[in-house]
Amino acid sequence: MHEYTSTARAWGLTCPGFPEEVSRARRWTRDILRGSPLAEDAELIVSELSANAILHTASGRDSGSFHLALAVSPQVIALSVTDGGGAGTAPKVEHQDQEAEHGRGLGMVSAIAHRVVVHESDGGHTVTAELFTGTRVGGHLW
Repeated sequence: MHEYTSTARAWGLTCPGFPEEVSRARRWTRDILRGSPLAEDAELIVSELSANAILHTASGRDSGSFHLALAVSPQVIALSVTDGGGAGTAPKVEHQDQEAEHGRGLGMVSAIAHRVVVHESDGGHTVTAELFTGTRVGGHLW
């Protein structure tokens, strides 16, 4: 491959901030990553990050939304969710006991992903989880 040629592909989806949109985000992710051994992990990550955006930010308020981005390269699958802001503080990993009903989602994402990064963006935050790849499956490098 030529050094200036990229085989990375990227997709984006904006969803209204309704709870039922979390399942849409999972389906969208599953459809794009069909055949990848990392598809289930990616679905779980997108589900948790989307639910967090709806529950904890302006994304879940009237006329709120959240944005998903998915990038796939031979080295990494990067999943990003950008929320609508209004949370006051950046998302962070909290270590809750197993009986806690809330506060464990980002910790679970951190346990599954190889790297999790939180950035401020347009008044809100973008949480990006990366899954490192390297296995060839069905002619695709996952």
